[in-house]
Amino acid sequence: MRILVVGASGTVGQAVVAQLSERHEIIRAGRTGMDVQVDIMSEDSIRSMYETVGPVDAVISATGGAHFGPLTNLTPALNQIGIDSKLKGQVNLVLLGLDAVRDGGSFTLTTGIMMDDPIRQGASAALANGGVKAFVHAAAIEMPRGIRINSVSPNVLIESLDKYGPFFRGFEAVPASRVATAFEKSVEGAQTGQNYEVY
Repeated sequence: MRILVVGASGTVGQAVVAQLSERHEIIRAGRTGMDVQVDIMSEDSIRSMYETVGPVDAVISATGGAHFGPLTNLTPALNQIGIDSKLKGQVNLVLLGLDAVRDGGSFTLTTGIMMDDPIRQGASAALANGGVKAFVHAAAIEMPRGIRINSVSPNVLIESLDKYGPFFRGFEAVPASRVATAFEKSVEGAQTGQNYEVY
């Protein structure tokens, strides 16, 4: 398969590339230093990426940012970060990429544990994650040409505990390689409309 991995330079993205590159042709996309550049908050940038890459069998999104901070300090502008990046950016990868994915192909997006198991300072990120999950679930029944769509919902990563550990006290961190296996299941499996929880 020819697989486009958006966010290939991140911790999850690198694990996905490592796992899938053994059997598939991988095109790595990111803001800088990848095979193709893309800013998922720009529709023009997404269109340009798909034009550059050409037809693919699968698109994986291992990207999307959101603001972390106390709810009492959350402003509409700060909340918009997650909406524009994690939610709208990933949804636009699907909407603008339908024609780029071959018949029977797939999209796999990223959500996160916070939508199911809330943490302090994570309300905005939970909002974006939940929106992605709902979109995947609903879009699956309308995807054309046998194209499938799923999402992967990781727990906090072992590799990211130095940065995010204080937010996730009491959570059992998971390795990025285990998260990559869920993406592998989505791409190489047969299910659609699923949110694969790696908790």
